[in-house]
Amino acid sequence: MKYLKYKDTIEIIGKEDFNPTHILECGQVFSYSKEEERYKVFPLDKYAEIYETEKGYIIETKDTDFFIKYFDLDTDYGYIKTRLSKFKILKNPLEFGYGIRILKQDLFEMLISFLISANNNIKRIQLILNRMREKLGNGKFPSYETLKEQPLEFFTDIGAGYRDRYLYNVLRQITPKDLEDWARLDTSSLRKNLLSLYGVGPKVADCILLFGYGRGDVFPVDTWVHKMYNTYYPNLENRNQIRDNLVSEFGGLAGYAQQYLFYYQRSGQK
Repeated sequence: MKYLKYKDTIEIIGKEDFNPTHILECGQVFSYSKEEERYKVFPLDKYAEIYETEKGYIIETKDTDFFIKYFDLDTDYGYIKTRLSKFKILKNPLEFGYGIRILKQDLFEMLISFLISANNNIKRIQLILNRMREKLGNGKFPSYETLKEQPLEFFTDIGAGYRDRYLYNVLRQITPKDLEDWARLDTSSLRKNLLSLYGVGPKVADCILLFGYGRGDVFPVDTWVHKMYNTYYPNLENRNQIRDNLVSEFGGLAGYAQQYLFYYQRSGQK
């Protein structure tokens, strides 16, 4: 995929490997909104707006280098999709979600966001995160230090529900530096460390591995993936086994395969 970088703009040339709807609405991120024909994206303290043109898409931002990395624009998704196309099960999902790209997200923001995501829907997750930003960050994602200072009641008051305990306790278990240090671990050891955190289960751990650490050898299994698996494979209830089976099938591209299959299944495609 070709793109051009200007002072406050990134121009995406072509539409076959980049589609903001596919990227932002495939369940991997919550730091965005859509107003009319523009997507607004606001990870950490950064901001960008995306809109479509005849030739492709424009990303308007003062942080061009950040968003080139964030949208993983230097990775050849055409090549990835060609490799995945050998799997018959991916034919329709690849056509449907052709513009998906796995974002390069901040580890700490990822952890907090996906703790809130447990048994939750996207609109509610975004509402809770936006309240957090408004109350503590002047619209930006609050720092670890600021969040750690908050009593349990703060997380209750912003609507986190039973997840308030997850947030309060995890902030006392780990720091952003710890999360960065863990990047040196192999996937199995890293998953074990993530599962040791309060409120982090297998699905959330695998989401953090994929969307935060960029590990391709994972396959987060939620209700949609579970349903997909039992539609196309022999019936199986153990989600860890489903994950292991799918990682075995897709190898180092399992994380990419997961996104295409998840987006296709959740969108109600047959």
